[in-house]
Amino acid sequence: MKILVCVKQVMESESPVRINDFGRWISLSSSIRFEMNPFDAYAVEEALQIKEKITGSIIHIITVGPDKSRDVLSRALGMGADEAIHILDNRMDYRPPSLTASWIAAYAEDKGYDLIFTGIMSVDEMNGQTGPMIGQLLSIPCCTATIRTQVYPGQNHILVEREIEGGARDIFDIRLPCVLTLQTGINSPRYPSLSMVLRARKKEIAVIPAGSFEKKNPGVALQALHYPEKKNKGIFLNGTIENKVDQLIDILAKKALLV
Repeated sequence: MKILVCVKQVMESESPVRINDFGRWISLSSSIRFEMNPFDAYAVEEALQIKEKITGSIIHIITVGPDKSRDVLSRALGMGADEAIHILDNRMDYRPPSLTASWIAAYAEDKGYDLIFTGIMSVDEMNGQTGPMIGQLLSIPCCTATIRTQVYPGQNHILVEREIEGGARDIFDIRLPCVLTLQTGINSPRYPSLSMVLRARKKEIAVIPAGSFEKKNPGVALQALHYPEKKNKGIFLNGTIENKVDQLIDILAKKALLV
């Protein structure tokens, strides 16, 4: 089984978010800390568990981003991945999912991957589009919100359980190759062991300049970023329950919400 896992570097949740002077992206100050997108950690772990079940499986990790994005590749290698690929894109503004997906698909097209994993979305933009777009560009099946997988050694299909609205689940038997976007809770991502971290430091990461791919029309452009507008503060009602009811009725009547 040959597996490609797509990972992304995102800001840590506690890092301050400030819009840059151009109003087109965030200001990347030295105080900002980065980490692997938490959803992608589940994708790496699922690939590792499949590797443990099927002898001879190979896991490749790929990311798109600037030089510092290489840290997430090192973390994935420290978890147990075999090889890492960095599509180097040093732009300091918005990159639409369609562009990211086109580069990953172009790289993966002739590599013979049986499975391509992504997290269900990234915590910074929450588009949830990169995985499905990769599947579309490669003309292979894609299943989103995956919460369970069952692989069969020597078989060209995979059993997938998918979470849908209302707590219900879909079950599919999907032919390979395919793309799966993984939901939280599918597993418990492991921490890199010391021996694997030391191994990862010695591992060479393949770097591919984004400019080496055919230029694509991104199809979407970011016009501006702005902070959320301040809304009116809430009103606290005081007094007895009866007084609060009278106050509430009066407020609703003044706003013409009562007939």
